[in-house]
Amino acid sequence: MNSIRVSQLLEDREYELRLTLVAGERGLQHRITSSRIQKPGLALTGFTEHLHPHRVQVFGNTEVSFLGTLPMERQREVLDSLFKEELACVVVTKDLAPPPALVEACERAGLTLMRTPLLSSSFIQQVQAFLEEALTESSSLHGVLMDVFGVGILLLGKSGIGKSEIALDLVMRGHRLVADDIVDVTRRRPGVVYGAGNPVIRHHMEIRGLGIINIKDLFGVASVRERKKIELVIELHEWDPQQEYDRLGVEDKFMSIVGVDIPLSVVPVRPGRNMTTIIEVAARNQLLKQQGHHSAREFAERLNRAIAEGATRRSMGEEVE
Repeated sequence: MNSIRVSQLLEDREYELRLTLVAGERGLQHRITSSRIQKPGLALTGFTEHLHPHRVQVFGNTEVSFLGTLPMERQREVLDSLFKEELACVVVTKDLAPPPALVEACERAGLTLMRTPLLSSSFIQQVQAFLEEALTESSSLHGVLMDVFGVGILLLGKSGIGKSEIALDLVMRGHRLVADDIVDVTRRRPGVVYGAGNPVIRHHMEIRGLGIINIKDLFGVASVRERKKIELVIELHEWDPQQEYDRLGVEDKFMSIVGVDIPLSVVPVRPGRNMTTIIEVAARNQLLKQQGHHSAREFAERLNRAIAEGATRRSMGEEVE
């Protein structure tokens, strides 16, 4: 199960969580495993069975006000019972002053207590976005990712087969580079994988004989994009006359990337084949499939119907004779 440390919430700058540490520094190494956030209002009244472990607990005005209505000893009892669960951390919103009993209970339990000036609704929305990004399954692949006619195409193949040269030709035809050499992939939601360029080499490409070139500087901002959903994988193979390649395309193949099956095409490479055109056609064909038109299957069905009708006519003709 993917998880992040509580300390990473304090390190955030992109989502403007604006968190400061109040107490429970020992709990900064606790793990957060869910992007779901919980407000423990009901749990403060004794229904702790509704608590979910390893989640961020948000104390807003309702929770802080409710604690204030309880005697100090009762506050300690409620909080100690609450913090017996394996919670990730506690965040007090709206820059409210954390009740002393809450600070003491977090220190005793080794649970990190933080504060933010954001309203509960704003903080929950922003921290969920942060956690959804941080908890997604991710990996890195050696390949090239292109946006061709709006289709995210991942080019794979052994080093030197010509992936970057094909990508450069596609850029010159008006398509967009997402990543060259290293593609960082993440699963955003079930069945969807996004790819992006590694921050160190983003927008750059290696062309043997020329060296490193900057696509954005050479062709402008319209020639690149930061990330793209991967919708088709094209694996480039050196042409092998002893190997049989799919000539009909009736059977769909898939490649698993971070647990998601992505349509796969294996394309042989040899001198004289216009690979750029083949990839453009593959992108157009993928768009047709997404709209419910599978050209190879439709052709096979028409062929089967024609064969069946011809067999029927021949059979009827024999009976007449």
